[in-house]
Amino acid sequence: MTMHLVKGMSTISTKKRRGKRIDMQTLEAEWRTYNKDMRRMCMHSCQFDTLEDYVAYRQGKLKPKKKKESTTYASPKPYGRNTKEYPSLKTSDTIPGACSKRETQVYSGERQLLGIATMHKSNMVPIFADNKEEAVEIAQMRRN
Repeated sequence: MTMHLVKGMSTISTKKRRGKRIDMQTLEAEWRTYNKDMRRMCMHSCQFDTLEDYVAYRQGKLKPKKKKESTTYASPKPYGRNTKEYPSLKTSDTIPGACSKRETQVYSGERQLLGIATMHKSNMVPIFADNKEEAVEIAQMRRN
């Protein structure tokens, strides 16, 4: 099914349309409020100097002025506190610790080690050959 026009109707509009007529007092009031709004929004460059320019703008014959591009300025150096440099604080790339490194514990081999017993909650205790009673005590402690 196709769309048809009703008899006597045309798709071409040949009538010349008129714009709405607005009296000059209303246009002048609108011009003043427009300029005031532009000042409020800090868009001073978009204001119209004369009423004729505003009327031409309203009729579409004049485009509003574009804002000029602002020049970029080099940002000032950020504020920084002037601190004194003390030579005693200067060190190499690494910061030394608060104390010296602890010596590592190494078994010398003077006593013969039988093994390691486990006491309460994974407490590891070494058992030496010269004191076998200690191994028996630890074994009984786990069972009691």
